[in-house]
Amino acid sequence: MNGLWSELAKKMAEKWFSLLVLPGAFYLAVTATALTLGHAHALDIGLLTRHITDYARNPAVTSTGGQVVVLAAILAAAAAVGFVAQSIGTFVERAVLAAEWQAWPIPVRFAARWSLARRQRRWDSANADYLREYQNALTPDPASRPDPALRHRAARARARISVERPERPTWSGDRIQATAIRLDRDHHLDLATVWPSLWLVLPDPVREQITTARTALSRATTLAAWSVLYLALTVWWWPAAPLAVVIAATAHHRIRATTDTYATLLENATRLHTTTLATQLGIDHTGPLGPHLGHALTRHLRSSTA
Repeated sequence: MNGLWSELAKKMAEKWFSLLVLPGAFYLAVTATALTLGHAHALDIGLLTRHITDYARNPAVTSTGGQVVVLAAILAAAAAVGFVAQSIGTFVERAVLAAEWQAWPIPVRFAARWSLARRQRRWDSANADYLREYQNALTPDPASRPDPALRHRAARARARISVERPERPTWSGDRIQATAIRLDRDHHLDLATVWPSLWLVLPDPVREQITTARTALSRATTLAAWSVLYLALTVWWWPAAPLAVVIAATAHHRIRATTDTYATLLENATRLHTTTLATQLGIDHTGPLGPHLGHALTRHLRSSTA
């Protein structure tokens, strides 16, 4: 047990240092640079070097006790900034997944409803383009069929809006929602009802992969939160603006990528292991997951949790 607790403490310290302290320390360094240089001397490296040298020569810093205090203060401040970023990241995550967008405050809800209506119109148009190309590809005469690249391009254009017809105001929210839509359409299975019980019977490697994907999504939204914090520094130092833009663009890419991975794992795990859950619950079934089994599982678990 002593070895287990020691290893656990080591891993927690590593995560604390990598997720909170390092990003926080870098942010503190940029903040100090911004306050030192300002807009007038934004790129004056010589001025920054002189300020650092003068501070390093301060007797309060050169002593051992002073260095310990400074290091402790930097670690504490970096961790505090990291906690702030994670808190903002939680709000960013709720915004990009938009699971409960209809309960948002009225002004934000109106904006979300407008965004949803716009995305639905764009998706309907892209879907019509794809269906037209798909019908053209079914022409009996091969010589009359269009280039398949046109159909694939239309499919990608539709997927960039949403993989299914939008029901939420954001792409990431619709990517998660698409999993529930497909399972309900193909197998008459309500994912929200079945998932808590299904999670308990999933093999450990599958649960680890899903947990890792979910953690990656949370880290991506935290990265978006860091871009907000860096954007705030533009009040004192304009070079923080391009830094915030780069971080925001990276976060946007990571949020989409991790959301897609997480949604794919949810859907595949449900399709592959729902029969195991049915066996555990004593529900008679033959073959893979189908509409009959999906309906039976949903009805059984919904009635048992009502």
